[in-house]
Amino acid sequence: MSTAPPDQPSVDEQRFRDALRGLPGRVWIISLGILVNQVGNFLPVFIVLYLTGRGYSAGAAGLVLGVSGLGKVLGNAVGGYLADKIGRRWTIVLSSVTTSGLTAIVPFLGPLPLVVTVVGLIGVTSQIYRPAAAAVLLDSVAATNQQRLAAFGVFRFAMNIGAALGGVIGGVLASTSYVGLFLVNAAACLLFGVVVAVLLRDAPQPRSDPADADTRADRAVGYRQALADRTLMRFLLMTVFAEFVYIQSSVGLPLHVSDVGLNERDFGLLIGLNGLLVLALELPITGAVSRYRPEYVLAFGNLIVGAGLALTGFMSSMVLLSATVLIWTFGEMITSSISQAYLGSLAPPRMVGRYQGLHGVAYTIGTGAGPLIGGAVYAIGPWALWALVGAAGLLSAQLSLPRRRAKSTVDAPDS
Repeated sequence: MSTAPPDQPSVDEQRFRDALRGLPGRVWIISLGILVNQVGNFLPVFIVLYLTGRGYSAGAAGLVLGVSGLGKVLGNAVGGYLADKIGRRWTIVLSSVTTSGLTAIVPFLGPLPLVVTVVGLIGVTSQIYRPAAAAVLLDSVAATNQQRLAAFGVFRFAMNIGAALGGVIGGVLASTSYVGLFLVNAAACLLFGVVVAVLLRDAPQPRSDPADADTRADRAVGYRQALADRTLMRFLLMTVFAEFVYIQSSVGLPLHVSDVGLNERDFGLLIGLNGLLVLALELPITGAVSRYRPEYVLAFGNLIVGAGLALTGFMSSMVLLSATVLIWTFGEMITSSISQAYLGSLAPPRMVGRYQGLHGVAYTIGTGAGPLIGGAVYAIGPWALWALVGAAGLLSAQLSLPRRRAKSTVDAPDS
């Protein structure tokens, strides 16, 4: 702990602020790009309303969402490979341009099989950029916890602002014209690609001896080598459970709100409280926790998220439910930036994209399975879901803790 007087910032806090001020231009460029992309990211939010409004059944809309979810898993894996193979910049441009073109034709599609195919492809292409964007941040800063956290903190802040603005703009466009909604979405994706293509340059990669056997093996093995890293696998498993828990804020929480006699407006206020807290406090909280060992911060944050959401089942008024939102939002803010920054410390230089791609796969599995499992368990009994959430929160916290004598199996051998 810092020994600085109460009226003066601690040395660690000064270092985090210095890290923010010293971030290179590439971090701000990719953050600007993600803000633009998120402002226009309407399709995932409004596709169900669009399909049901056109006369498709809820089952058909669910099928489209399911195929899109599978596409997102594949897209992260492909994006991780491409980020390491062809570079971060062109991976992001490829993702943005293809997603833009596919999104622009969605409102002109007719038969359901065609809609399923195109939206499924959008699921793939829309995720390809994610590992590359994370790799850009890690390439741009020195290998210190403070700088990694500062980079991801700024990136997350831009993403959250974009998502907040996008929700408002999307609602206005959807009430006017779905054709306009998807065309603006396509334009935002294309603008993201233009920003990256014009302003961003890939960081120079360290040169290595072509005759080096370890380098050849690294290029040949790829994902197999990453999956042999036990520390990484533990982190990925933690991510699946943590995201399963967090997604219940969009599944179990609205179901509970309805069951206790509250309405959609009340649920919107609770989610609005979450968004407001994240925008206002996430970056300062990231700086505050940056002085501590990341594994313990992740464990504490996951525990808080699980406890806050599990307590939902005991609350029946807006005041008490708002208190639980404060709890799990605090945990979310603790873990959000530090999770990917910590992952960046695990990845060998030539496999940063693949490690981030696997993280995206785990994230998508957790958020995709969460609604299916959560809804089914809630149908058995609400108490069962909240008990499951509490248990999964405990498990994700335990998986965050470092293993004894844990050592990455992909570290380069001493020579």
